[in-house]
Amino acid sequence: MNESLVDAQQAIAGSPNPAEEFQQLSRGRQRDVFFQLPDGVQASLVADMGREQLQGFVRRLDPDEVADVLGLADEAVRESVLRQLDDDRREKAEYLLEFSPESAAGLMHLDYVTVDVERDLETIAKRVKRHEDRTGRFPTIFVTDDEALLGELPGQTLAMSNGEAIDLREHVQETPTVRYDSPDTEVVDVFRANPESSVAVIDDGNILGVIYAEDLLRVIEEEAGETLYEFTGVKEEESVLDGPLSKVRYRYKWLIINLGTAFLAAGAVGFFEDTIAAFTLLAVYMPVVAGMGGNAGTQSMAVTVRGLAFGQISLSTGGRAVVNEIIAGGVNGAITGVLVAVIASVFNQSPLLGLVLGVSMVLNLVIAGFFGTAIPLVLDRIGKDPATSATIFITTATDVLGFFIFLGLAQAVL
Repeated sequence: MNESLVDAQQAIAGSPNPAEEFQQLSRGRQRDVFFQLPDGVQASLVADMGREQLQGFVRRLDPDEVADVLGLADEAVRESVLRQLDDDRREKAEYLLEFSPESAAGLMHLDYVTVDVERDLETIAKRVKRHEDRTGRFPTIFVTDDEALLGELPGQTLAMSNGEAIDLREHVQETPTVRYDSPDTEVVDVFRANPESSVAVIDDGNILGVIYAEDLLRVIEEEAGETLYEFTGVKEEESVLDGPLSKVRYRYKWLIINLGTAFLAAGAVGFFEDTIAAFTLLAVYMPVVAGMGGNAGTQSMAVTVRGLAFGQISLSTGGRAVVNEIIAGGVNGAITGVLVAVIASVFNQSPLLGLVLGVSMVLNLVIAGFFGTAIPLVLDRIGKDPATSATIFITTATDVLGFFIFLGLAQAVL
């Protein structure tokens, strides 16, 4: 991203009067900056704008962008600004504002024309030209037969117009569809299954709008960001531009939950206080055992979650995957266990400590493979998102059981 745009975003987000900072930008840069701001900052900016400033800003935007901006304003301001727009843009913006911004209709454009399959190319070309003159954009051309959608007519077909009649059915390309009230994540799934350039938004067979592939970039980025945020215990409302107090408010609850799981691991260690006091070297290697188990469990979880996302696995069919991960964990545990056993034996002159470490590593990675696969499958079956919920359970299991195994073996052998 351009450094000047980043500087502008930071200035707006950190200002007590964001509308004043926004007003300092040129008209061309205002649009670029606004739609790169986090949702919370956008809402604060719109709330801080006066009606005249907001009106001047949206007057230069496309109808779908107008709807995005005014959707953040309160009703009185929204109605006042809409009244000042030209009839065509006002009607389109009002229409788009009727739908949820997180639905298919909230993503759609109105840059399309519908033509009957019996129309000739010359008539279609005239309709397309009128749309271009009015909006400045070439529309998507949907072909219908008695109001039933047949598909999309490629724009280059119009170049074939030479006065001869052609059968449009021979040139129509199938167009995927999605209901207007479908969540935006479902629209992403439709594009993944049908990597076309556009998707028609329908309501009981009637075309309401069109969604282009580039419109999904924001949704995909938000979806990935939400997963990452939840995976790490950060609320999706938080932005890198937020102040320290906001960050504290968003994060402290998750940290308290993690503190509770940390006490479980500490409790496991507490059972072997005397053993650790007698063999202080155990404290040096405890993070190695716990860290390797946590990493191995996360690897198993990542593979399992991906399999769930692609429909390749479920709790009822996951037995083989669990066994495979357990075996892989045992083999990887043996490889890393031999390495750490050699290191402990050579540097600490203690073959028994090396033996304890090696066996502990094998068993902990077997545990990691089991829980890293089983926990996501169980969470998915009960309707929870494994990508955002499994980590804390897997880490707790590998830490607590890993410490019990390592320190228990040490107490028995050393």
